[in-house]
Amino acid sequence: MNYTLYKKFGAHIKKVNGVTGVSFTLWAPNAIKVSVVGDFNNWDGKKHYMDRDIKTGIWSLFIPYLNEGTVYKYMIADKNHKIFLKSDPFAFYSEVRPNTASIVYNPFKTFPWEDSIWLEERGKESLYKKPISIYELHLGSWRRHYNRGEGLEDGSEFLNYREIAEKLVPYILETGFTHIEILPLTEHPLDTSWGYQGVGYFSITSRYGTPEDFKFLVNECHKAGIGVILDWVPGHFCKDAHGLYRFDGTPLFEYDNEILGENPTWGTANFDFTKPFVRNFLLSSATFLFEHFHIDGIRADAVSNLLYLEYGREKTGLKNALGGDAKLEAIDFLRTLNETIFKLYKNPLMIAEEATSWPLVTAPTYKGGLGFNYKWNMGWMNDMLKYMSYSPCERERNQNLLTFSLMYAFSENFVLALSHDEVVHGKKSLLDKMSGDYIQKFDSLRMFYGFMFGHPGKKLLFMGGEFGQFIEWRYYEELEWKLLKYPQHDSLKTYVSKLNEFYKSEPALWSKDSTPDGFQWINHKTHTQKLVTFIRKTDNPDDFILVVCNFTKDEYIHHPIGVPRMVEYEEVFNSDKNIFGGGNQLNSEIIKPMNRDLDDQPFSISINIAPLCTLFLKPIFKKRGN
Repeated sequence: MNYTLYKKFGAHIKKVNGVTGVSFTLWAPNAIKVSVVGDFNNWDGKKHYMDRDIKTGIWSLFIPYLNEGTVYKYMIADKNHKIFLKSDPFAFYSEVRPNTASIVYNPFKTFPWEDSIWLEERGKESLYKKPISIYELHLGSWRRHYNRGEGLEDGSEFLNYREIAEKLVPYILETGFTHIEILPLTEHPLDTSWGYQGVGYFSITSRYGTPEDFKFLVNECHKAGIGVILDWVPGHFCKDAHGLYRFDGTPLFEYDNEILGENPTWGTANFDFTKPFVRNFLLSSATFLFEHFHIDGIRADAVSNLLYLEYGREKTGLKNALGGDAKLEAIDFLRTLNETIFKLYKNPLMIAEEATSWPLVTAPTYKGGLGFNYKWNMGWMNDMLKYMSYSPCERERNQNLLTFSLMYAFSENFVLALSHDEVVHGKKSLLDKMSGDYIQKFDSLRMFYGFMFGHPGKKLLFMGGEFGQFIEWRYYEELEWKLLKYPQHDSLKTYVSKLNEFYKSEPALWSKDSTPDGFQWINHKTHTQKLVTFIRKTDNPDDFILVVCNFTKDEYIHHPIGVPRMVEYEEVFNSDKNIFGGGNQLNSEIIKPMNRDLDDQPFSISINIAPLCTLFLKPIFKKRGN
């Protein structure tokens, strides 16, 4: 295992015999000739041939007097004497699309990091017992210089990483999220892929500036106490001619077996994890991101595509050595990846986007797990978005969609993700998914967010969801920030901000996310009322929160609910407050307990709750000396 291949491969500025130049190193074992070409030699493949190590298939060449900023590619001749140009798989910087050449860049030069306090604090405490609320964003469409749609090929429509930092950091502080998660920034040729079909696994995309500019963004986030997670795609890559596909004229990075190597679902190629170099290539990419950009975690995209031989394809009869459908070599890679990252870095976030019921995704590898520490809860997301799209009368027949997630909520460490995938391709925006009229959609979305923050699991919300973008996400234009001029949208943003702050302040909502003793149903069976109540707990029996969610359009006045303790209660958060855009139906007075059992609880209280509302109640112990 080698997780620092980037120290040897690629283009490195060196001094040889007193002369400064660039040393190029490339793996292309099946090529018959390789040369380095660029502006410095008029792209003439006959001027700078590389030397080959026959045993390893590694080509190398030192070219004197080249400097940082040199534009280059590799000219490769395959065994059939076909000649083609390839970008450097280990390039540390690349031309702005649509240009595809690599650029000599020194990733090891000193950067004035100021995030030592953040990194030290990150390493002190387990993430399982901390609040995590993630703002997922696509840098190219969060904010823009222009809003003209696609067509500008010089990148001028995009904000620079430094400009993004200037706007994004105060926005995240205002809205209260603990982390940002950025759609893939590894270099990719096509904006339409959103970064999920890459070519440069060591090259932070030049669309938004230089690697130093991106370091600046991470540094500013960390100084402000904001974590940074990057989406990362270890399963497949794009088939563009300048990229990894058929790199030396043969299936080098992808499987030799075309059935395994081709990915018909996305029109991409699958990495071949039977090859040690490919495994080390990806392992090195992950460690490079942590080491050189100080990121706090990665979300591994499309993990299901790695786990199964026949995922996303028609049945082919493919079987592993044990006769099953599991892709054993990819599973071994994922375990090695997680073991390596957790060994090298303190308390990283290693998050799997895994859409099946594969067991033990977030279990340690020594227990037979894949070794991630979090997994997106795709089941909860699908069930709840379907449930929220139903009218209240339809919800009565589909109550299982609301409650089923608690049957498996503690089988993994989950992130409740309302991601970019749910607001594209005709699925509607989150706000537009809600049933009802204009006002009811806002009420429903606030109530849904409240239920989400009460439900066990860390949180993730895609950009635009915090202020209720009505149209679907469009990667080619910025968010509809003009909507904040309208009271309902601005009030929703205020609500999400306050909900985040409330969530972070209440350990009962996050300290026991992954253990069943942190959750208790009070009532989830009254289908006709569609009013659910449950408790979130801490290790302190006096520190718990009662969550009440009204999924109906009916108002409940003096409505009794069961409670576990004979103490007074107070309302501490309510989605119906007028500052959030609601009708201000509150429980302003202290709520007195009654010595009457209800909902399988020994005591009860009487509350008021508005239609389509979530409220949070807390027992009063310290104030009354109990």
